Amino acid sequence: MARHPLKGSAKTLLPGAQVVGNADPAERLEVSVRLRRKDQAGFKSQLTAITAGGQHISRANFAERFGADPADISAVEDFATTHGLHAVQKDRARRTVVLSGTVAQFNKAFGVNLKQVEHEEGTFRGREGEISLPDTLAGKVEAVLGLDDRPVARPHFRRHQPPGNVIWHATSKNEATSFPPNQVASLYQFPSGTGAGQTVALIELGGGYRRADLTAYFKSLGIKKPKVTSVSVDHAKNQPTGDGNGPDGEVLLDIEVVGAVAPEAHIVVYFAPNTDAGFLDAITTALHDEKHKPSVISISWGGPESSWTPQSLTSYDEAFQSAAALGVTVIVASGDNGSSDGVHGGGNHVDFPASSPHVLGAGGTRIAAANGKIDAEAVWNDGANGGAGGGGVSKVFAVPSWQQGLKTTTTGGGKKALTKRGVPDISGDADPESGYIVRVDGSNAVIGGTSAVAPLWAGLIAIINAQNGKPVGFANPILYQNPKAMNDVTQGDNGNFQATSGWDAATGLGSPNGGRIAALFAGQPLA
Repeated sequence: MARHPLKGSAKTLLPGAQVVGNADPAERLEVSVRLRRKDQAGFKSQLTAITAGGQHISRANFAERFGADPADISAVEDFATTHGLHAVQKDRARRTVVLSGTVAQFNKAFGVNLKQVEHEEGTFRGREGEISLPDTLAGKVEAVLGLDDRPVARPHFRRHQPPGNVIWHATSKNEATSFPPNQVASLYQFPSGTGAGQTVALIELGGGYRRADLTAYFKSLGIKKPKVTSVSVDHAKNQPTGDGNGPDGEVLLDIEVVGAVAPEAHIVVYFAPNTDAGFLDAITTALHDEKHKPSVISISWGGPESSWTPQSLTSYDEAFQSAAALGVTVIVASGDNGSSDGVHGGGNHVDFPASSPHVLGAGGTRIAAANGKIDAEAVWNDGANGGAGGGGVSKVFAVPSWQQGLKTTTTGGGKKALTKRGVPDISGDADPESGYIVRVDGSNAVIGGTSAVAPLWAGLIAIINAQNGKPVGFANPILYQNPKAMNDVTQGDNGNFQATSGWDAATGLGSPNGGRIAALFAGQPLA
């Protein structure tokens, strides 16, 4: 039977990585096979209508109308049986079949040669080249993820240094200081509300939380502790490491920011492995979760767009298109390494998934406040060692309709029309110097980074959803049509991109004016 290369599946080794041998042929693993969408043309038409203000699709109807074709699932099952693999999960809505087997079986099934690879980040299973598929699957399968298990994302948070410098209030004009998250919300004039009846999903790729930390933290704020539930994806689970500088810092920052802003929202934490398969499986699990029904998803993890395979970029973006169709708002941190996104060798790079045109990419600012008001706000940029908000221009995704006609401004003053998707869309306080007071692994800490901006906005959207009795959903078009709902940030740069009036590639449209944004999505005219 003829075999065909899977479009977009080619991989190369990470810079600095070395192959030390073949992967153990008896090692068992699970691989996620992503299938094409049933009625893709109909879905595109529906998505266009929704973007223009039409009705969202219910989760109950989504699988039947726009999930995987049962015949395609059966084809994958037959293929698995032929190669001694087992289909351990099948989900039409997620368009995913999870296969289980050994390295040797997957090598033969997908025409790969999995290797053991060493890198400064650790030892992992890796591959080079393309995946191949037989005639029976050609055109049906869009991605095969999980053959290699190298980490694909990093958390986007930065701890204030030195740790423990916790200042609760500004003492003079233009002084940057740290704040509890509910005070940040107040500074941004968030509307009163608790997010009751809403579910906020958090995607986490490591670490965990202890309930004792949450109990102590919310008691210190005088806020009722929110309901927090953990969901295991691909066998990952809530597993605190005890290291506040590691992924625990991300997990607790996300929970505590959402919980302080929208304390009656149900926070559901989806724990998944930090792999291309695990990350996507967590997103699609949250999207199609019929039990918890999230209306907002906050993602504070990502990696340089250039480090992802085309099949991954396409599969994730299609998941975010599904989110838009379902009325789920997805907010993603844009990264903490400025316009280079930390890529060695320099140049401009954006972070993914924030560069997907179907999410709200969240950039970073620094605020100074006095007497309960922000009196200065600029781009977060603490230099090469201190971090800066991510932003720039995608090299992959086309300019969305709502960004047509926009321009970037470089730090040299040059202006250039957007030729691809611009990042970020919105921003908020992210500088550790004006960071968020949280509790991590038994101790108070001040943490910043664009990781804090995504859950801050998630809390705001949860409040608005609760007030309106309906979801905001895909917020990008209406925000770009109404930039006056934002606080325009015009000072500073993130490396190569300068903040200017209107949208820019350092802070997007600006930071939130919560009351104006709430009025906007309630259908009220902006003054």
